[in-house]
Amino acid sequence: APVHWPSANKIPPSKDRATLLITLHPHCPCSRATLGELAKLMSEAQGLLETHALFIRPPGVPVDWEKTDLWLQASRIPGVSVVSDEAGQEAQLFGAKTSGQALLYDKQGILLFSGGITGGRGHTGDNEGRAAIVKLLRGEPSAKLQTPVYGCTLFAVQDDCADQPACPTDHSPSSPKQVIQNAFSR
Repeated sequence: APVHWPSANKIPPSKDRATLLITLHPHCPCSRATLGELAKLMSEAQGLLETHALFIRPPGVPVDWEKTDLWLQASRIPGVSVVSDEAGQEAQLFGAKTSGQALLYDKQGILLFSGGITGGRGHTGDNEGRAAIVKLLRGEPSAKLQTPVYGCTLFAVQDDCADQPACPTDHSPSSPKQVIQNAFSR
């Protein structure tokens, strides 16, 4: 992730509080847990955070392809702005590669945290990522400024997720995973 908020980004960072960016693949079942943890984080943050959930929308997919149940789940979290990320351009500016990547920037646009906010693939509950973000928002030091991200690949030519039990393994040409792989490998 870039140390400074990218200037070419279409989403401006907040000038009066921290900004959290979460990148999501709209068909990643692992991201349900990320959104559950995001809801907890937002209730703990209580106005200290501006949050954007970026849903990848590859070229050539049907209209509203990204507007899945995950999109709906994210849009129901108070304080979260849900954004369609055309061709994954925004996620690429931030160096995100995995669904569920959380990037926390301070009000000066400096990276404070990069990583996941779940303790494992598809698992909810206390975890180092969410705890680190809460500490940083409260002005407390955090021993963790980076954590692993557990989710499906945002941009895939190879399917890094299929061998994981929590992820879909349907590789028929009409499966969401195959559609995104085909779209990004053009």
